[in-house]
Parts: sequence; C-alpha cells; structure tokens
Amino acid sequence: MKTPLTDTYDKNFLLETMMGPNAMRITEELASSLPIAPGMRILDLGCGMGISSILLAEKYDVTVFAADLWISPTDNAKRFAERGLDAKIFPFLVDATKEIPFAHDYFDMIISVDSYQYFGTNESMLANLLPFVKKNGYIAVVVPGFNKDFPDGKLPKEVQPFWTPEWYFYSLSWWKSLWEKEPGIEITEFREMTSCKQAWDDWLQSPNPYAKEDLVMMEAGVGKYFNIIQMVGRKR
Repeated sequence: MKTPLTDTYDKNFLLETMMGPNAMRITEELASSLPIAPGMRILDLGCGMGISSILLAEKYDVTVFAADLWISPTDNAKRFAERGLDAKIFPFLVDATKEIPFAHDYFDMIISVDSYQYFGTNESMLANLLPFVKKNGYIAVVVPGFNKDFPDGKLPKEVQPFWTPEWYFYSLSWWKSLWEKEPGIEITEFREMTSCKQAWDDWLQSPNPYAKEDLVMMEAGVGKYFNIIQMVGRKR
C-alpha cells in the first residue's frame, strides 16, 4: 500500500509523536479506502499526539476534532499550531466510556486508530457512537490484533512471556462477530491491513521507552502472530 505523505513526512517528528505502530501510516492506508471529501467534519477518537489528525487535515482538507483521554489538548493544540493546522484541527479531552461532548448527527465520519481496543470491546460502544454520525456517515476503526484465534487463551510460547490482558488483542473474526451484533450499522469492510509490518518497524525506531520494550518482544518472534485490522461501517 502506498503512503506517500507518510513516506516523505518529517521522520523525527513522527518518531517523537508515535504512541504505537505508526498511526500516520495506518491512517493514510485507512483513508485511501474511505469516501473522504474536503470540508467534512471528522472525529478522530483516541488521537494520541495527533499524527492521525494531521494526516487527515493536510491530505484531505477536512476539519478534524482530535479527541483523546491521555494527551493534553493544550499540548496537541501547540503541536497543530506549529504545523499551521490550528484552523483545521481542534483538540479535546474526551473519555469515550463516558458522555461524549458533541452534537448528534454532527460528524460525517468517526475514525479511531490504535485506540478503540481500549474502550470498544463491548457491545454498547458502536451504539453509543452512532448518534454522533450523520445518516449514511461512516465509523472507521483500526486496531492491532492477532492473525488467528487462540482457543482458551492458549497463546504461542513466544507470546506468553510478554502478553498481558491490557493488550486487548483479538482476531479479525472476533471483532467482526462483535460488530455484526449492532443493527444500526452496515458493515462495509473488514480486512487485515498491508501496512502492519512497516507501521511496527517505524514504531520500533521511536525513542519512546515502550518502543524499546516492544523491540525485545519483536526480536523474540512475537510479531509473526500480529496483524492490524481495519473495520468500516456505514450508519443505517
């Protein structure tokens, strides 16, 4: 999958702002299959330090509401302003498991990259998000996961020393079964993304201490069980 903006972006900036597999690269692949048009309003839910929001604003000329629980909106606002995007990206502090502070039928699209697994593994989250999307609008989610199901929690021996329940890693079929329970959305795409290895390789170059820990894990061969899952649905 070609990701031309990511490939030519300021590499040091990306390495400093990644919080996991390169969210800009993943977002560029995700966005290439979505009906994004200039002027749309997009909620980037769980945006981290905002590189997914930056990709959307710079490449697609949309207005992005960059919402995150862990990263200060003040810090993100400064980051966006430094890149001349303060009129296109608006940062918010949002806990998706609580009241979401936006108007109903407001967004053309909700996007969530490498964060939905922390709050969306229940049957209620899609139903909670749908009111904020216009009719026929889209919810597009990307999560890291396993490339197969492991019955009864029997993980491969390479994975066992590193795994914790806080990974929230599941297979594509697990996520698809969950989303199929929501009648308010028409699933339009479920697939494994092609940028998985490259996005992980980018992350392992980051100075982030978590990346250093993940490097040990990947060197142990754990990565051969990983994938990145794209899930897209249209509001009925």
